[in-house]
Amino acid sequence: MAARTRAYSVGESSTADEISKRFIAGKAAKAATTPAGAAAAKAVAQAAAVAHMGAHALGAAAYAAKAVSLANKDQPEMVRDEIRWQLAHLSERERSALRLLPPLGADSSGPLSPGLLSRGILGTSIREIQAQISLCGYADSRF
Repeated sequence: MAARTRAYSVGESSTADEISKRFIAGKAAKAATTPAGAAAAKAVAQAAAVAHMGAHALGAAAYAAKAVSLANKDQPEMVRDEIRWQLAHLSERERSALRLLPPLGADSSGPLSPGLLSRGILGTSIREIQAQISLCGYADSRF
């Protein structure tokens, strides 16, 4: 992903190229045989879009949490564990980049608009991630 992002930043790839890669990954969601599989495929599609819009990183994280939720309906703590794992694996550089994004629902367009990603477990996950990366460290008593 880093190589694609660098290529995009120097004009070696276009927004249209990057969006088409996201749509390829998105087709897997339609072919998934379980809701958890569809959510996992949507996480990949969001991750594929990070090169042209960093906010998709939060969409990828949220869909990964949703996939965990759907695959472990009787174990809600697994979602907290997934978000904790994601936060623990962010580099400081990644945290800094994510801190530059607007809060979920504050932007009128894009992935962080008051649309699909702002509702349900997707919204809850993104809000938690944004709250945690705003703190000095990722560990919080709520986790």
